[in-house]
Amino acid sequence: MNKVDISAEAVDLPVWDKAAKKFILKTLEKIHRVNWDISILFCNNAFIQELNERYRQKKESTDILSFPISETIHENGEERYIAGDIVISLESLPENAERFGISQDEELRRLLVHGILHLDGLEHTIHDISADALAAEPMLFLQEHIISELSEERILSV
Repeated sequence: MNKVDISAEAVDLPVWDKAAKKFILKTLEKIHRVNWDISILFCNNAFIQELNERYRQKKESTDILSFPISETIHENGEERYIAGDIVISLESLPENAERFGISQDEELRRLLVHGILHLDGLEHTIHDISADALAAEPMLFLQEHIISELSEERILSV
């Protein structure tokens, strides 16, 4: 059984946190991951900017950061995989959604899938998410495939 912990820093815990957890669990099922522990932290731009500067030496805000832990532990006779932490700036949602011409819900689902794929060990070298990048970038292709397969799921409009 997968476990998801959702918390907030510098913002209120969203009322849709249970819907986000449900979506994350469905995403983990879709990529066939079991006994994973993931932590999600929602925050504002100032908080994620501090993290970005501290851990990536970039003095700018970003929409998402992933911190893989990738550690297997044994708990109550069960093997668990501590995947890591995902940090998402909620202030970036409307900005990104407008820039990409999508709903904030779709952008949130995309960020969550993107973070999960990073915790699963996938990386990308192309940071442009154009149609050309999707064809050339296996991680982004998989991300969009998952988003498409879970297109009926909603987080913000529950």
